[in-house]
Formats: sequence, C-alpha cells, structure tokens
Amino acid sequence: MPTPTTDRPEVDPPSKDRYTYEDYQQLPEGAPYELIHGHLVMSPSPTVQHQDLVLFLASALRDFAHAGPGGKVSIAPMDVRLADDTVVQPDVLYVGPDRADRIGEQEIDGAPTLIVEVASPSTSHLDAFDKKQLYEAHGVREYWIVDPDTKTLEIYVPGEDGYTLHQRRVGTGRVASRLFEAFSVELAALFSEAD
Repeated sequence: MPTPTTDRPEVDPPSKDRYTYEDYQQLPEGAPYELIHGHLVMSPSPTVQHQDLVLFLASALRDFAHAGPGGKVSIAPMDVRLADDTVVQPDVLYVGPDRADRIGEQEIDGAPTLIVEVASPSTSHLDAFDKKQLYEAHGVREYWIVDPDTKTLEIYVPGEDGYTLHQRRVGTGRVASRLFEAFSVELAALFSEAD
C-alpha cells in the first residue's frame, strides 16, 4: 500500500472475490482505485510529466469544445460507470452534447464520446488492452492513447470488426480526430510540455 498523502487517503478495502459499484462507492473520496470487471485496480500517483500531458490535452480539447460543438471535458479523478462492476477514471474525457444526459453530480453514467489515456509503465498494458476493449464494448467513439516514453499518440475508432487504428504518430507531426476534423494536436508541442 502506498504511503498516504493528503489527497490520496489510505484505503484498506474489504477482501472480496468480486466488487460491485455499490462496494466501490463505499471507498473514501480520492481512493486510488478503478473497478474493472469486479476487480479493484490500484492506480499509482501520476508523475509530473503525466499530469503535464493531461493538462495540455484537456485544455486543447476544452478550448475546441467551447469554440465548436459544446459538451463537457473532464479529467481524472472522475468516475465513469460503464457497468455495475466497472468504473474507470480516464485521464481526459469528453462527453458530447448528444450524451449530456450521462453527466451526473458524482459520475458519468455511461460511455463518454472521447477518452484519452496517458500511459505510464504501470498502466500501459491496462490502457492498450483492457481499457481499449472496455471502451470499444461500451461505445466510446474515439480513444486516444498517449505514450510519453516513446512519444507516441494513437487514435482508435470503431470499425467493422471493433476498434481500428485511425492514426499513429511518433515524436512529431499532427494527429487529428476522426470525430472532429477541426480538432488536432501537434506532437512536438504536446511532448515539449513533458520535457
């Protein structure tokens, strides 16, 4: 168990084989867990580099949403309830106006329109496989994975046989959303934030 800080309480959840959303709600606010298929998954505290990337992407997406389609942009920790046994906290999420009814006081109840995860060594497998499958299955329309170690950004979108890779850039170049042609990010600017 990590050393508690003022914003990450010490948590000792009861031992169970499977947890539900009701169990998850009993954790203290700020508890460093997600609930994936009934299993509590601990998230380590993010690094400064990770948070710089999250802030850059959330700001860019929020500016775009305010100037264009509207909608709500949020950052972790924000619970996204995908099922009774699955609650995730994406690094950045966007809920479009057509899904505004999913925004509650304490959570997003259902899939956001777009999700961004910034990978770290401890979460890269979860982001690239488990969460990707979850987001695809629950109808997230666009999924971005940012890897600061390799300076890679990948965008996945629904295809005939599940998510397909829409774009992949390494180090430099511009990536553009398929959902929103006017929303794009320059990788050199993004990764300079984390240097």
